[in-house]
Amino acid sequence: MSLFAIADLHLSTSEQTDKSMEVFGPRWADYTNRLRSAWQALVEPTDTVVLGGDISWALTLQEAGADLHFIHDLPGQKILLKGNHDFWWPTSAKLNAYKEKEGLSSLSFLFNSAFVCEGAGICGTRGWFHDPTADGAKEANADYERVVAREAGRLRLSLEAGRALSDGGARELIVFLHFPVRWGNAECEPMLKVLKAYDVRRCYFGHIHGASPTRFELDGIEMTLISADALSFIPKHIPLA
Repeated sequence: MSLFAIADLHLSTSEQTDKSMEVFGPRWADYTNRLRSAWQALVEPTDTVVLGGDISWALTLQEAGADLHFIHDLPGQKILLKGNHDFWWPTSAKLNAYKEKEGLSSLSFLFNSAFVCEGAGICGTRGWFHDPTADGAKEANADYERVVAREAGRLRLSLEAGRALSDGGARELIVFLHFPVRWGNAECEPMLKVLKAYDVRRCYFGHIHGASPTRFELDGIEMTLISADALSFIPKHIPLA
């Protein structure tokens, strides 16, 4: 079994959404088919793929159905976490009820929870803007400190769940976020503090498009960008010890 990750699919396979990312330039040309082809060539049915948020342009769970079925039909088990554009994402109870109703057995949702893949704890949450002055932060129209505190709490809950699943912390805890903890000269200190408290060594994030670097170190933590366009729509293999 192998572990892969990719974020920011921004799917729009339903006629109800019709919001293709192709308008954002040639790197997004035919991205849905490119993603499908790369995924099918790389991922085996026994593998796991973490989807790091901004999964669908849908506004409701029903509208997101076509995109969720698209993901379900791809090989492997999938672990989904929420991004800032996933307005369709309801409560965990509604997500799991919809999953059962639609037969989306290959999908799981990472929310105040954790999973185990080949001995590693898969943890994470959406996170929030690394800086209240970052592009889009003001437009999000939210109390920055309150939202960051909430997301840091959710990350802590996920890491606690990961510890419980991984025999008291004997195995590595790998974190997946939608937002980067640091970008440019600013960092989200409450999120970083949680990562350090749980001795996280690897953190994967999305949200960033058309920028670099794609990998850097922050206080001993390896930070890696997994936005779909940064990966040329090829799921990234995550090495496991």
